[in-house]
Amino acid sequence: MNPEQHNPNPTFQLSGEGREVEPARGKVARAFLAVALCVLPLLSGCGGNLDERPDPNPTFQLPGQWSTVAPEVDRMYYFLYWLSVVLFVGITGAVVYFVWKYHAGRGHKAEPTGHNTKIEVAWTIAPVFLLAILFHQGFKGYMHLRVPPADAIEIRVRAQKWSWNFEYPNGLRRNMGEGLVVPFHRPVHITISSEDVLHSFYVPAFRVKQDAVPGYYTSLWFEATQLSAQSGDIDIFCAEYCGKDHSAMHSRVHVVPAEEYERILAEGPKKPNGYTDEQWGHEIFTGNGCPSCHGANGEGGQGPRLQGLFGRQEPLQDGSTVSADADYIRRSILTPQAQIVRGFTSVQMPSFDWLARAQQDALIAHLRSLH
Repeated sequence: MNPEQHNPNPTFQLSGEGREVEPARGKVARAFLAVALCVLPLLSGCGGNLDERPDPNPTFQLPGQWSTVAPEVDRMYYFLYWLSVVLFVGITGAVVYFVWKYHAGRGHKAEPTGHNTKIEVAWTIAPVFLLAILFHQGFKGYMHLRVPPADAIEIRVRAQKWSWNFEYPNGLRRNMGEGLVVPFHRPVHITISSEDVLHSFYVPAFRVKQDAVPGYYTSLWFEATQLSAQSGDIDIFCAEYCGKDHSAMHSRVHVVPAEEYERILAEGPKKPNGYTDEQWGHEIFTGNGCPSCHGANGEGGQGPRLQGLFGRQEPLQDGSTVSADADYIRRSILTPQAQIVRGFTSVQMPSFDWLARAQQDALIAHLRSLH
């Protein structure tokens, strides 16, 4: 009796050794299932934007478009994305089809297939033209992103472990907590530097990212197309791992009308309404990343303990001691390496000499309040 003629389960066949063997159709079905599982993650952006904040011009996978260059970047990104999806599905589908069409049973001896010169030339030349087009578009977009307009506003961005600092043409500086204020529909040229290690200035909604390299200046530019009053502020991240509190290097971009921008620059730093000096000092303390080294409440860590500092006799690395009064704290803010506390020689605290006198006084008031 031929076992294949009496197999009660039509899905499987019995091999010569009595084993059940899945036919070609079952293999093809499993292959199509595998393809589907691979393609579904590619379509994960279909769920839309889950952020509760208003997001202008939402895109398939990326945040809203907040700058003039964002649509150009997105067009290039999505062209490459969908080209990859089409090629992946097409190539994988062809492989699965050929597996099904040319499947041969056991005992079939394969023969050399030879080659087709026309097909081989076609699949060699076609990608060359495609890559040339991609290079042209990519290089054109790169040059557009690298060359700022002649009338762009100049802003300095300084990165350090673990905070951002923003300096404006009139000398005004804003810390990470206060955020970066830029005018609506005015090109802004950002010059970036690092005080210590490699960082990366990244604003997803503007589609701009640039490394901050120690001892070197880098730059980028953008022009904001949405007001924060209508759509909220947008995020600034550090996109390069820079140590323990890398994830804490988070700030915001606040886009305002040109008139409000000029007013903010003219007023300079001032104490927020309703704040005491201690409260303003605490905001300056946290906004400049000081808790990363000194602790959230001044309990110490990589930097000296600040609780109970005021009036304490502080031992220094050179063997002397100093009374921690207002003058000492101000010197430590302006020239932190002049009098190093014993046991903290490996900590390179940056200078905060850019703080206005009122900000220094508020910070001293905050440190005086720590117990």
